[in-house]
Amino acid sequence: MSDYLVKALAYDGTVRAYAIRSTEMVREAARRHGTWRTVTAALGRTMSAATMMGAMLKGEEKLTIKIEGDGPATPIIVDANAKGEARGYVSNPHVDPERKDSGKLNVSKAVGETGSLSVVKNLGMKENFTGSVPLVSGEIAEDFTYYFASSEQTPSSVALGVIVGKDDNVAAAGGFIIQMMPGVTDETIDDIEEKLTVLPPISTLIEDGLTPEEVLQRVLGEENVRVLDTLDVSFQCHCSKERIAQAIIGLGKAEIQAMIEEDEGAETKCNFCNVTYHFTKEELEGLLVD
Repeated sequence: MSDYLVKALAYDGTVRAYAIRSTEMVREAARRHGTWRTVTAALGRTMSAATMMGAMLKGEEKLTIKIEGDGPATPIIVDANAKGEARGYVSNPHVDPERKDSGKLNVSKAVGETGSLSVVKNLGMKENFTGSVPLVSGEIAEDFTYYFASSEQTPSSVALGVIVGKDDNVAAAGGFIIQMMPGVTDETIDDIEEKLTVLPPISTLIEDGLTPEEVLQRVLGEENVRVLDTLDVSFQCHCSKERIAQAIIGLGKAEIQAMIEEDEGAETKCNFCNVTYHFTKEELEGLLVD
């Protein structure tokens, strides 16, 4: 089953909902960065949330999420856009603290329980929208729930999950965001809360083969959900040697000349996709001419 997300309304338009299957996306991110299992879970949860938040945007709008805690894995940086494309990385991919007593991966130990979650939205205006909140748990989903309530004044329920198999391969990843809109009734809120209390972990639902539509039907009731749109999602980085060359040109001729004379070339790596770009002495000289 390929990765995708769904956008939906429920309870006569008083509830907005998103659900995502992001298994292949998270698997690709883990492969590129060689993350250990707990960091895979932290990065995967963040990418799932960012991709759903990107789906709330329009056109060429995009956002960047940064989670910075007092744990050894952060910061976690994820970019996402309105097209279902996301990319992300962590500062330290090789962190794997002991599991919790429940046997679950200890994501909060890797991320830290003290720090911040910030969202920068590029909406094509003169200034970007920036929202930042303190971490409340370091488990990612709870932190996004707090972000929506505090920074965007939208009561929300966020669930994010990643199952990492014994071979350290991503077996399942996904999540949902349920948001209360103006006009929602107390009865509707109580109904949703009741369903959430008996819902299995989101990663288990994805691993069991439930589609994003079926996940929302489990959360909100099949009779209540009206799917508005579906969107394919994927790990996607738009870096290229040409873009890196433009960045090098931006350093100025003196800096490029120093690369030529001292190093006889240059090498740089994209943090997001882990691809390394090499520039020979001759290529750098060509940049000077341009």
